Amino acid sequence: MSLPTPTRVLGFVFFLLGPAGVLAQDSTNGTFAARAEKAFVLAQKEFAQHPEQAGAACQLGRASYDLSEQATNMAQRAEVARAGIASCRQLLERDPKSALGHYYLGMDYGELAEAEAPSMAAYKLIREIESEFKTTLELDERLDFAGPPRCLGLLYRDAPGWPISIGSKHKAREYLERAAALAPNFPENQMNLFESCVGWHDLAGAETAWQNLAAIWPAARTNLAGVVWEQTWNDWETRREAAKADFEKAFKHPPGP
Repeated sequence: MSLPTPTRVLGFVFFLLGPAGVLAQDSTNGTFAARAEKAFVLAQKEFAQHPEQAGAACQLGRASYDLSEQATNMAQRAEVARAGIASCRQLLERDPKSALGHYYLGMDYGELAEAEAPSMAAYKLIREIESEFKTTLELDERLDFAGPPRCLGLLYRDAPGWPISIGSKHKAREYLERAAALAPNFPENQMNLFESCVGWHDLAGAETAWQNLAAIWPAARTNLAGVVWEQTWNDWETRREAAKADFEKAFKHPPGP
């Protein structure tokens, strides 16, 4: 089973270090939010009519994640995430080896954790998120342009470290590099490495990731085109410029040629 190209393929970004007060809607075009809401409503209706169909469950799991990212308040984010969690759990009861079921369950758990942070409930969800992505990795590591290792890398990068939680620079680098190796032509994977290496003050790693990103950018612009990719490219453009500025601030010169 396969799903249509998702409208937002940014991977999993986890924020548990500070108050859960910054919402994606602050930097989101209203058109994208409207699209996400429409897709969510349609997915809910389809799942209500065909709860036994794996495709309907996965569509709702994905639509829940997309709409949660557009939430204007944390109560809405949690409510929408729970809808996706319920559909994915129902699917996994019937098919424990559904890679998409585990994948979107992990994504929606992440949205719920973000909505509930900072709290013990949010911290407890981290292990659940890790488990779902590890299971997905075992089932299909290439799913969603190497989404499982990408999500694990971001989780280990952004979650608090020991003894509070599972955050680990070593694991983050391992999985982010694995995602980039599995799907090197997908900008998100190179972008994550660039942003991470800048944050880690790794000049060589950042320059390599920047060069890789620049090399694949033109072809990706052509290959990943259409309405479903508009928001993703909007985010990528914004992040690339911000990360480039961070690089120049950290290293006192622009990245690469």
